Amino acid sequence: MISNLNQSSEAFLTNVARVQRAIDEASRQVSSGKRVNVASDAPAEIDTIMQLQTGAVRNDQIKANLAIAKTEANSADSALSAATKIMDRAVTLAAQGSNFSLDANGRQSIAGEAQSLLEQMVTLSRTTVQGHYIFGADRDGTPPYQVDLTTDNGVERLTSSVASRRIEDASGGTFAATKSTQDIFDARNVDDSLAPNNVFAALNSLRVSLLSNDTTQINAAADSIKGASASLNLSQGFYGTVLNRIQDASSYASTYGTELRLELGQKQDADVTAAALALTQGNTQLQAAFALQAKMPRTTLFDFMG
Repeated sequence: MISNLNQSSEAFLTNVARVQRAIDEASRQVSSGKRVNVASDAPAEIDTIMQLQTGAVRNDQIKANLAIAKTEANSADSALSAATKIMDRAVTLAAQGSNFSLDANGRQSIAGEAQSLLEQMVTLSRTTVQGHYIFGADRDGTPPYQVDLTTDNGVERLTSSVASRRIEDASGGTFAATKSTQDIFDARNVDDSLAPNNVFAALNSLRVSLLSNDTTQINAAADSIKGASASLNLSQGFYGTVLNRIQDASSYASTYGTELRLELGQKQDADVTAAALALTQGNTQLQAAFALQAKMPRTTLFDFMG
């Protein structure tokens, strides 16, 4: 193609285009804060940038999951703390009920409070956080137990589920963060019979023995309550350990997230100050070039003809 422009004009337009491209690039960096906005900005680095972005998103999700797990573990710890106090009160009631000077009417009155303690324990076993039964294990959308005084342990089991959910930490490991209602409150033997440390059964046996006015059974219930209380303390210790694990995992995730953002920034973020300076310089160069071009003489062959 034959150009109608002389060499000087072509050089001027070429330089203007070059400066304009630099201005456009600097403008994009200033407005977005990013040196790399599309893959073509840094083809050799785009894979690393994508990996860092994916890692940052995953780490943020882990932190969010840990925050939820912490809320649930705190609620579980509080519920079990209240549960151990209920068992302490049950021990006191058993001691009162076994007093030889107390008559049947007195024990019947105490049985009413023992029933109340059982009902409170069932309520604690149904503790919820954001609509989820925190002791419901893998079926946390349904209440696990309800009071039923016709059964041996005074409750009806509505669901039966293992606690298989594990929490992921940013290092790639996982840990158990929950226990099921049955594990904590309704311990069973392998054949599904009531275990000696069954919390519900211990409280119900106290209620039944008080109603029966049977001091021997009341004393036996007191022993069961102490064993069940010890089991509750172990469960509370489990959640204490979970809270420590969550704290450690959250600290690690925060540190790791900072490292990811720093590395991503080094790969992707623009030097906004330098970009702003380049933008100013580019506009100045462009204005000066146009001003100089306007002052160039515009002579033709006709200017030399008489």
